[in-house]
Amino acid sequence: MFSKIGSISYLIFIALNSPVFFAGALAIWLITLPFDKKKVILQQYTCFWGSLHFWLVPTWRLKIIDRKNLKRKKTYMIVSNHQSQLDILVNFTLFAHFKIVSKKEIFQVPFIGWNMLLNNYIQLKRGDKKSIEEMIKNCEKSIDQGNSIFFYPEGSRSKDGEIKPFKLGAFSIAQKKKIPLLPILIDGTKDALPKHSLQSHGKHQITLKILPEIPYEDFADLPVEKTAEKVRNLMVKEFKSIKKEI
Repeated sequence: MFSKIGSISYLIFIALNSPVFFAGALAIWLITLPFDKKKVILQQYTCFWGSLHFWLVPTWRLKIIDRKNLKRKKTYMIVSNHQSQLDILVNFTLFAHFKIVSKKEIFQVPFIGWNMLLNNYIQLKRGDKKSIEEMIKNCEKSIDQGNSIFFYPEGSRSKDGEIKPFKLGAFSIAQKKKIPLLPILIDGTKDALPKHSLQSHGKHQITLKILPEIPYEDFADLPVEKTAEKVRNLMVKEFKSIKKEI
């Protein structure tokens, strides 16, 4: 599907429809501003926008395992492994309510980044201590409002698809705010849309698996480092078994 011509066509399609979708997002933001403080309706619209860009590629196949583990009305710290820039589109297909923690630069992308601002997603400038402190405060405030937070605790995309060591921010915030952790695993996006590339050849099976939540009580008394290590070890173990479930 994604030869050079296919890649260019796909980018043109995104470029052409993004202003239209953003206009819809802005209208929803304005209409719901008085009564939808959490931006629930706007998030559902954003999930559709992102999912559409995934669904329109016929060579990408998605299998979701254990969707039941995601309880719609609960507030989580969601943590996911990160293989590809395609991951966020895959996660949008869950149509779950969350605020994503993302690089500050992404918010500057016309239409897509502006929509992230409308959704009150959370910005982070990597390596900037002040930005990290601000990100933590914004996450805590958003959790107090009843929003789940979505982190990629590896910090950047994995080069080989294996799960890298986790940064501690997500786990520190979850412990302070006493909310459960919800691990999510993605497999197959690395090959469907490789890092630093917009070309993909052949059909690709992508798997999204939602693991059971980890209650706050299970890590309340653990050092943050131990919590991060515990969750990563669980995800690595489950990651190895994903292909058996396809």
